Amino acid sequence: MGHPMACNLSKAGYEVKVWNRTASRAEEFAAACGGEAVGLEEAAGAAVIFSCMPTSSEVEELVSRTFEHLSRGAVWVDCTSGDPQTSRRIASRLAEAGVEFLDAPVSGGTDGAAAGTLTFMVGGSEAAFEQVKPVLEAMGKKIVHVGPVGSGHALKAVNNTLLAVNLWAAGEGLAALVKQGVDPRVALEVINASSGRSNATENLIPQRVVTRAWPNTFKLGLLAKDVGIGMKVLDGADLPAPLLRLTHEVYQMARREVGPDADHAEALKLIERWAGVEIA
Repeated sequence: MGHPMACNLSKAGYEVKVWNRTASRAEEFAAACGGEAVGLEEAAGAAVIFSCMPTSSEVEELVSRTFEHLSRGAVWVDCTSGDPQTSRRIASRLAEAGVEFLDAPVSGGTDGAAAGTLTFMVGGSEAAFEQVKPVLEAMGKKIVHVGPVGSGHALKAVNNTLLAVNLWAAGEGLAALVKQGVDPRVALEVINASSGRSNATENLIPQRVVTRAWPNTFKLGLLAKDVGIGMKVLDGADLPAPLLRLTHEVYQMARREVGPDADHAEALKLIERWAGVEIA
């Protein structure tokens, strides 16, 4: 995600300095998109800092490593699908250095990142949001300030939990239809013209499951992680939410059985295994 996002910043005329834990990736970016591959300390001195990591814990570690090199008045924008509690802790730490923190996870996948059509859901102060909004518009189509620090990560977690619900429910239904002799392509044609449609039935299942293509753009382990963050959001709201909690259990099972490095749509392989059919 970070590579095409940063590439769009460079194309928009921003001076982009890139650091990656694997230095060769930053160098490949500079060669392909312009900008400059730099060390972590130099990257930390930017006026606007973007981070995009697997978890909030890794972002928090980056903050500790770069704290002495940050510039007062800078804004740190975290595009990680992180957790709200850690985000608030990071924001408090950065405030000591005079740096604003925005949690700004995205939706749209690698295709949206490449096309510059991502959705940004941003938590933090309105002033910091307005300061960086023009920069975000170089990477996204819909930029929304959703509330205080932590709100962006909470919304992303709930969004991805709903993705998981829709994907799994559609998989169960289609597997049952296949066992009844219904072609899944025909079933999807009808569902997508009816009230049962979702992104899973309109895009994910036709493009990945029915075709057996399984492009790996978003790992199953990461979706399971996001659903786990969603459970923390539910806990904070003191909400039973039995359906969403059951979804968490289901995806933990899928992660173990199918593997964390599989594409998230491959969770349906577990349903296929149980049903003894392929949704194809």
